[in-house]
Amino acid sequence: MPHYILDTRTATPHFPGIGRYVTNLARGLAPLLARDERLTLFYDPAHPPSVSPTGIAQLVPVATSPFSLQQQWVIPRLLRQIAGGAPAIYHSAYILMPYAPGVPTVLTVYDLIPLLLPGQSSGRARLLARTANALALRAARRVLAISAATRADYIRHMGVLPERIMTVPLAADPVFRPQAPAVVAALRSRLYLPERYVLYLGSNKPHKNLVRLVEAWGRANCRLQTACPVVPGIADCRLVIAGAWDDRFPDAQQRAEVLGLADCIRFLGPVAEADLPALYAGAALFVFPSLYEGFGMPVLEAMACGTPVICANGSSLPEVVGDPSAGSGQAAAIQVDPLDVDALAATIGRVLGDEALAEELRGRGLRQAARFTWTQTAQQTLAVYRSQMAGPAQTH
Repeated sequence: MPHYILDTRTATPHFPGIGRYVTNLARGLAPLLARDERLTLFYDPAHPPSVSPTGIAQLVPVATSPFSLQQQWVIPRLLRQIAGGAPAIYHSAYILMPYAPGVPTVLTVYDLIPLLLPGQSSGRARLLARTANALALRAARRVLAISAATRADYIRHMGVLPERIMTVPLAADPVFRPQAPAVVAALRSRLYLPERYVLYLGSNKPHKNLVRLVEAWGRANCRLQTACPVVPGIADCRLVIAGAWDDRFPDAQQRAEVLGLADCIRFLGPVAEADLPALYAGAALFVFPSLYEGFGMPVLEAMACGTPVICANGSSLPEVVGDPSAGSGQAAAIQVDPLDVDALAATIGRVLGDEALAEELRGRGLRQAARFTWTQTAQQTLAVYRSQMAGPAQTH
């Protein structure tokens, strides 16, 4: 009886992105299992899983944190007990994992930001990231990358053999979809949002490129260059920057103050998960100029909510919005060079001033977002589980 053990201990507020991944993956896997297959979830007892038990043999609380050295013996012992000598696969969704699990292991990887963007992390953090990645990759029989860009990074920078790592894209949570006008209006009233706003949602870490976004918004608003023409649709619009705020990186807010943009930029801060669909849906435009993304989930969520999108043209983002050079037809978003402030400003003004273009982007985005489903992610993941039930573990 094949037994698959998915470690969902990262489904906590500390890991919002990874938590959504493992939760939606578990929901997708359960109905796909054959009669002789079993799925067990390890979970943090402080955060019980919001997953239906249908198709799940066991929900196992594990108080040991992924950050604790204790997991190096606690998890292998649990795996032996659960498997009981039967064929089993352990799936870790995080690189801090048991490095001698004792059963064939699948590992999901997301990005190499600490290594590829060294100015954002301390030397100690970079060393930890490289060491943890190396140990996890050595322990894993198969590696799942959330994008082709991440897969390429792991092959190039971590020396993973191409045949050991495959791309299994993510999907937006089903809650992200167009919202009723009354729902959007209620959120706008509660959060004191303007009638018309351009949205950025994400962290304020340096690679998110918020300083250039602030500068671009200033130029689009004719605050920096008095000679530039006023763009229709800009005057009554505000830029809303939302998401978790790290006080170590105040540059964007400081730049807005220096440029005198305090009255046309709202730094909203963290927003409750339940409010995100309406926040996306209420925006006239979503802008995401990030320099590096392992996947770029906010872009997919915005498209799924029917919001026009402008995003950077690098890392994984062309995969998410559709890359015409890869034969996917027209991209669902307008992609710009994230280092070109003038191009970003002009593109923002172009979309806000052209309702026909905005409507076209809404339609393209909805169609593109529909191509990513958790059923598809679960099917591809389950195929990997089944393929790895036999055969010797591969090395780096």
